[in-house]
Amino acid sequence: MNVSMISPTIPLLGFAAWSGAGKTTLLKRLLPVLRGAGLQLALIKHAHHDFDVDQPGKDSYVLRKAGAGQVLVASSRRLALMVEDPEGQAIEPVLADLVQRLDPARTDLILVEGFKREPIPKIEIHRPGLGKALLCIDDPHIIAVATDRPEAVPPGVRVLPLDDVGAIAAFIGGYFNLPGLSADAGS
Repeated sequence: MNVSMISPTIPLLGFAAWSGAGKTTLLKRLLPVLRGAGLQLALIKHAHHDFDVDQPGKDSYVLRKAGAGQVLVASSRRLALMVEDPEGQAIEPVLADLVQRLDPARTDLILVEGFKREPIPKIEIHRPGLGKALLCIDDPHIIAVATDRPEAVPPGVRVLPLDDVGAIAAFIGGYFNLPGLSADAGS
């Protein structure tokens, strides 16, 4: 699937890594820097297991458990849509479908955590200490590797310092030509 088919106007950037490498940790530090540059951000996260955003005892939880296949909870500050798969078909979500659910008027950049096999531009998070192979070796869509050990990355692959979110933000800004992000972003 072509990136332009997923989102023709909004840049889409994945963060790919083996479990335990620190995707969420990096994003937690990076999001405020990107937001501080004035970007409206959307995030899509893939989960490999059952998860619940609802709390037992809350009305929405009770009604979903009672049989509502879709529950949309909305307030003046937040909106959440939960959709059940009662057949338990375990169909993997399709990134292109998820992107279509986002409000493009409120999004300058879509960040994707997981979906490491999607053919979208991605930054790989690599920690050699985990003993896992580099994904960039077999994935031409990885545009850079953020790592704590740059010497582990093959020559010719862009390396980003994992502990420098300003440098990572500046790279993202340059790659997608985003306003407000420069070499000193996040400093």
